[in-house]
Amino acid sequence: MDREYISRQDDHRSLRVWLRLLTCTQLIERNVRSRLREQFATTLPRFDLMAQLERHREGLKMNELSRLLMVTGGNVTAIVDQLEKEGLVERMDEPDDRRAFRIRLTRAGEKTFAEMARAHEEWVAELLAGLTRREHEELLRLLAKVKQHAVETTS
Repeated sequence: MDREYISRQDDHRSLRVWLRLLTCTQLIERNVRSRLREQFATTLPRFDLMAQLERHREGLKMNELSRLLMVTGGNVTAIVDQLEKEGLVERMDEPDDRRAFRIRLTRAGEKTFAEMARAHEEWVAELLAGLTRREHEELLRLLAKVKQHAVETTS
């Protein structure tokens, strides 16, 4: 259901803005999830985990992945186990801690993620193509202002 649908014309404008942002985010995410499933037989959590590993070529410990992805260790372990079986990630010993290990993309994982990332970028560009370059810049400026105020308010 469209979150905006629950708002009324007489609701506070800030609430309507929040619901519009939420609706846009959910619509885009739903589209991306569907395309990842259809074109790559994968999920958004798997894509997100691989994206973190692509940004950290030296690999990440499981607890670092959990923190960056903001999910439980159990969720990360299940995804890593699947990706390892498919040859997309590998576990490496952590020299400073015999109980820990690092996870990193394999060459096959790097190649697979690069293909998914290119497609992901194209999908998002397509979904936001209804805005001009100037409108993109204005929206980025306004959202940065919203973000900054939210950070200051919650600090």
